[in-house]
Amino acid sequence: MAPVCGRGVVAGFTVNHQQWLADFPPPYVIAVVALEEDDGVRLTTNIVGCPADDVRIGLPVRVLFEKAGDVYVPLFEPDPDRAGQTLAVPAVRDVGAARPRVAATKFEERVVLTGVGQSAVGRRLMVDPLRLTTDACLAAVADAGLTLDEIDGLSTYPSRMGSPGFSEGGIGPLTEALQLKPTWINGAGDTPGQSGAIVAAMLAVASGLCRHVLCYRTLWESSFAALVREGKWAQPPSRATGMTEFLTPFGAMSAANWIGVHASHYFHRYGGDREMLGWIAVNSRANAARNPEAVYREPITIDDYFAARMVTTPFGLYDCDVPVDGAVAVVVSAVETAADRPRPPVLVEAVGTQILERLSWDQDTLSHEPQTKGPARHLWTRTDLRHDDVDLALLYDGFTFNAVSWIEALGFCALGGARDFIDEGRGIALDGGRLPLNPHGGQLSAGRLHGFGHVREAMLQLRGEATGRQVPDARTAVVTTGGGAPGGALLLRRS
Repeated sequence: MAPVCGRGVVAGFTVNHQQWLADFPPPYVIAVVALEEDDGVRLTTNIVGCPADDVRIGLPVRVLFEKAGDVYVPLFEPDPDRAGQTLAVPAVRDVGAARPRVAATKFEERVVLTGVGQSAVGRRLMVDPLRLTTDACLAAVADAGLTLDEIDGLSTYPSRMGSPGFSEGGIGPLTEALQLKPTWINGAGDTPGQSGAIVAAMLAVASGLCRHVLCYRTLWESSFAALVREGKWAQPPSRATGMTEFLTPFGAMSAANWIGVHASHYFHRYGGDREMLGWIAVNSRANAARNPEAVYREPITIDDYFAARMVTTPFGLYDCDVPVDGAVAVVVSAVETAADRPRPPVLVEAVGTQILERLSWDQDTLSHEPQTKGPARHLWTRTDLRHDDVDLALLYDGFTFNAVSWIEALGFCALGGARDFIDEGRGIALDGGRLPLNPHGGQLSAGRLHGFGHVREAMLQLRGEATGRQVPDARTAVVTTGGGAPGGALLLRRS
């Protein structure tokens, strides 16, 4: 521990326009401030004492403390002794190379994805989440041509962790509902992205512990939020703990705020503006219009994008994914069983799971969504395929900027090159794009299924079953998940 002078520089910020807390009226500025003594030490905070329009990256600031209950909260105001100056911001850290492959053989070669299923997906379905889960799981098992007795493993994310609306309740409820007798189970929340539940299942199958593992992910955020608003679900107040202890006091209640800070830093460092993000949203809606299962299918224009209400800069309504109720299930099977399955198996070419960045929203990477560079670099160490071999991308899009981060982290263009790569939507379009992006509409339009919807779409595309939105002759797809958990990547291919 060492004393510091209380001065710093704004390294990234967002102006929040959404009412998250009753006693925290918007708009207000959430910022990451790098301290003068060491710009690798940052605080998420509020900038006060000036209009929001005066806040900029590079703004010199000084600390002031505000008493809130029994604690003092560090806020920052423009530093009058350095008025008019613009300071340097933390440099982009080189996270280094991924670890090389540790064995000549790959565990990915011992598994295949044989079945996939999805429940009804929609807004405020008011259906018990376990019912959604069983619907998806039964569909996946049938799709794989299996019986429930043949399922010898279960894997989910994040099991019983997290707030209501984010889980079906874990392994126990599904085991009871379907009367399963698994040899192995997994319900970890700390995984390489939500698809880490699938990677864990792959490891169990590749080791010989299981032959058919049922993986599933369930959300019912939309119904839960409605129940809270209607007073039918009580949420007693509680003190912020863990990561939120350093975010909640400043009204940074959503990943939209945290990632908005990164997006502002990206624009400062590489140029660009909201229009680049807008074309991702427009493309997603155009794809969703061809997907009868998508929640929002009405096309939007770039003018519609700019006209939508702001949530937290630079994100407006169409930059944010859609909370829904729904479940997706995937069956991971031993490769020697593939010939007995009724549908073409999907092969796993490679996984990307390595952590190269600090597990923090504000202490390390500011130029991109954190936890994208490690999995992306690791993925390419486990395959001889390269970018030109990839026919489509299913990239996690909790917010439009997430997809930008993954495009660049995966190396489809240079850092800062996404604007030219996207090319006003032409570069990512379903028809003729160099890398068709999220053909089903992604989470921005088809609904937030925490990356499992992306895995399902990749499987349908590689099996030639994405009716109305099929990428011609799709042979290889890259899939990424993350946005809260450490990130993860999969490279899938047609058999």
